[in-house]
Amino acid sequence: MELSATIRGVRYRFDSVKELLGRANPPKSGDDLAGVSARSAVERVAARAVLAGLTLAELRQHPVVPYEDDELTRAVEDNLDEQAYRAVAHLTVGQFREWLLETTTTGPILRSVAPGLTPEMAAAVCKLMSNLDLMTVGAKCEVVVRANNTLGLPGRLSSRVQPNHPTDDVQGILASMREGLAYGCGDAVIGVNPATDSPQSTAAILRAIDEVLKRHDVPTQHCVLSHITCQLKALELGCPMDLMFQSLGGSEAANRAFGISVELLDEAWATMKERGTTRGPNVMYFETGQGSALSSAAHHGADQLTLEARCYGLARRYRPFLVNTVVGFIGPEYLEDGPQITRAGLEDHFMGKLLGLPMGCDACFTYHASMSQDELESLKVLLGAAGCAYLMSLPVGDDIMLNYQSTSYHDIPSVRRLLGKRPTPEFDAWCEARGITKGGEPGPRFGDIGVVP
Repeated sequence: MELSATIRGVRYRFDSVKELLGRANPPKSGDDLAGVSARSAVERVAARAVLAGLTLAELRQHPVVPYEDDELTRAVEDNLDEQAYRAVAHLTVGQFREWLLETTTTGPILRSVAPGLTPEMAAAVCKLMSNLDLMTVGAKCEVVVRANNTLGLPGRLSSRVQPNHPTDDVQGILASMREGLAYGCGDAVIGVNPATDSPQSTAAILRAIDEVLKRHDVPTQHCVLSHITCQLKALELGCPMDLMFQSLGGSEAANRAFGISVELLDEAWATMKERGTTRGPNVMYFETGQGSALSSAAHHGADQLTLEARCYGLARRYRPFLVNTVVGFIGPEYLEDGPQITRAGLEDHFMGKLLGLPMGCDACFTYHASMSQDELESLKVLLGAAGCAYLMSLPVGDDIMLNYQSTSYHDIPSVRRLLGKRPTPEFDAWCEARGITKGGEPGPRFGDIGVVP
């Protein structure tokens, strides 16, 4: 396979599909750090020209981490839907982009093709698309999932209430949760990042949240984002658990750094099916983020966007209720500034939805990244317009435990009103019945924490 292009008399050669994918990627500080990015703007154009001519079949034959070396590659390949794959295998990446953007390529069509796509296919076409292209296709991809309510329906924008506390004080967590619910947030999940990763602390937080939600008939889910082994032990203590969480990496080695494997994830999924308290069929929650594999030296010389897509390929195995890219959290070593973080958020949302996942995004930045509050607010609106299933929500958008900027309790109703969107149908009805909202607008008890005493 000849991977080369000539521009203005200069011939650009690429030694492998993996190298080609890296050189075709938009500028990212993480790819620069890893030495896989294009060495000039012209080389980037050349790489994209070559990539546009590859077929999806050729991409399947050349995963960035070989089948024999990586269990994630094997998990994707062994579970690929051959009928869905054959429908698009003949297309070049350039043709695939055009097909995705066609008005006749509807959401149901995209959903039928998703099981036949490998992560490398999603990553490749992503590199040829503009931000508006990513939003246009992302908005068409409909992924509907069910736990205790229904996520991903058209015209809906959900949120995770993130009531973190620096000492895991249960009353502090509940106070923050009540505030979020009073602003109409939390229909995706009440999800706590614990300061203490222990089964006892995980169980105590879940029991306290569960009692409040049940007492007030709040139609949502709860989750404590401790390590998956910790959550399994918490289940043994008999606590309620609606969703089980784990961070994912884009290679077997990256997941080993997280202390997980496909075998462990399989066990957790089976355990949740047996012991979880969720009414619906979707019981898992995964978080990802460009740069995680590079930060653990587990990237195998591949670019961070392609490795991010591979996270989604693994997540698809477990039919999750939530997948969330924490897009600016790892830091400027991987996404340096507002434009890079914005681009990555739209990329991740597009790739996840294209591969059939219910994608949300933590539109965020760490304090040493070069991103302004205005840029962050713009990204939230772009994601909402692109059909993002859910965003984060926390007091004034400032996480006092993790120390980064995200989405506030006030931002969620503002973005919903701007875009004409509402929460999940079940949660929407709950808010209306309690006066938090009225006809989708703020109601007489909007922001009143006395609604959930």
